[in-house]
Amino acid sequence: MSPADDVVLRGRVVTPDGVVEDGAVVVRGDRLAWVGAAASAAAAGHPAVEAAPAPSPGTTLLPGLVDLHNHGGGGAGFPDATSREQAMLAVEQHRRRGTTTMLASLVTADRATLLERTELLAGLAEAGEIAGVHLEGPFLSHARRGAHSAEALVPGDAGLVRELAAAARGHLRTMTVAPEVPGVTGPGGAAEALLEAGAIPSLGHTDGSTEHAEDLVAQVVAGLRAAAGRGEPPREMTATHLFNAMRPLHHREPGPIAACLAAAARDELVVELVADDVHLAPATVRSVVRTLGADRVALVTDAMAAAGMPDGVYELGPMGVTVRDGVARVTDPAHPEGGSIAGGTAHLVDVVRATVAAGVPLADAVRSASWVPARVLGLTDVGGLVAGRRADVVVTDADLRPVRVLRAGVEV
Repeated sequence: MSPADDVVLRGRVVTPDGVVEDGAVVVRGDRLAWVGAAASAAAAGHPAVEAAPAPSPGTTLLPGLVDLHNHGGGGAGFPDATSREQAMLAVEQHRRRGTTTMLASLVTADRATLLERTELLAGLAEAGEIAGVHLEGPFLSHARRGAHSAEALVPGDAGLVRELAAAARGHLRTMTVAPEVPGVTGPGGAAEALLEAGAIPSLGHTDGSTEHAEDLVAQVVAGLRAAAGRGEPPREMTATHLFNAMRPLHHREPGPIAACLAAAARDELVVELVADDVHLAPATVRSVVRTLGADRVALVTDAMAAAGMPDGVYELGPMGVTVRDGVARVTDPAHPEGGSIAGGTAHLVDVVRATVAAGVPLADAVRSASWVPARVLGLTDVGGLVAGRRADVVVTDADLRPVRVLRAGVEV
């Protein structure tokens, strides 16, 4: 690969450290060869930048986005996929809109189904199509289960964790657990088994107390620090979609949210926010990012099969879901307006756009949707427009709507 084969992209460039208003990105093969101010390109050995056509007004270059929590899209859901082709429909739906790295998320189901789906997704991870598997359940609070099947919820089970880790063949990356559920925390519990398997316990779907949450955070943080001390890639704990499916914050009963915010402020935890204008009010998103800083927030979609699709009836594992006006809710004949929110229908770039509209600076919103989630997973090859990293680039218009996506230098 020679400089003659370089791909030059011009526009406003969002790097991990800020925004270069008149910038350029040079792609050589599957790598980012250079990123910086267009006026500096020639001196840096990239004269082709000067000859590149001027970008349309407002053109913005983002890194490929990284989604830690995604159940599907394009009419296909990972919890219901029985073939590689079905699962790839969801992957490609989000990839075409700028999510070039993602975890495939499952929902609570019976043991056999979880093992079967995990094994299927492990094949996609081995092929480099996804970054791994996220299990949301089955060790969740019955009271805060949201769109999860009550019948399939079970106490923490270290043996089941080990079976799932084996089915994932090294690609189980995170698992959402409720700390108050028996068998989750403490010696011999599910959290310990997850850490031993190299997976991150994520605190969520919980009706527990502040103390329950603090105990899980302390155990996980200690385990991750010990793993880093053994030379394993550094990773970070997360809170699954903070505020949603959690006991609310109350001044006399602060619950898990207070513990999560405090842990994030201590740099011990990253909070997921589904900032899609449905799960959270814009003021909530703005306040959390301003309080904690972008480095402690991971923007996620919690997308399900209806992402990128019209309103209608869909499935999320064993649960029926009705999407009306773009909002997914558990189908409930007793409540025509629908039950609990059942995941999202947005793409991650839509979440970034909504976060900016909420008052968060563009550089912070993008960092929380790329650099931070990549760091959570210990990935150092993606997540930012930095020379040497994989050439994942999202070209958007002035409204942050994707017009071109490259993944490893290849047009998506």
